[in-house]
Amino acid sequence: MDELDQKIVGLLAGDARMSLAMLARRLHIARSTVQARLERLETQGVIAGYTIKLGDAAEAGRLRATAMLEIDLRVQPAILQKLRSLPEVERIITCSGRIDLMLQLATRSTQQLDAVLDLIGEIPGVQNTESLIHLTTKLDRAI
Repeated sequence: MDELDQKIVGLLAGDARMSLAMLARRLHIARSTVQARLERLETQGVIAGYTIKLGDAAEAGRLRATAMLEIDLRVQPAILQKLRSLPEVERIITCSGRIDLMLQLATRSTQQLDAVLDLIGEIPGVQNTESLIHLTTKLDRAI
């Protein structure tokens, strides 16, 4: 990615619905140039899709938490399969060090979070869990 590609991706990270015409105006380039660049970035897998970022109003009713898991790595595929089946699990990240998996969870209540954490702890091969409830987001640069 060159500097122009990075600028395009940066603008779309802020507003994935920005039109080709608006991107072209903001970058002072031709619309056809933006379109060609986007097609190339998509083909190369740099841009995998376009999405929305929920605002505070949508997030107000959601309780977010991080769960850190120590697991038996020999049964990791089975653990991952079970975790993927839980709708409250939004993201699964493998880690190095003491923690093997880090999960991002979203529930509607502490009771639901407690139930999900119990389910996760009962998965064969999960040896230890630690959870952290998210309070206030002070910075979010996620694309």
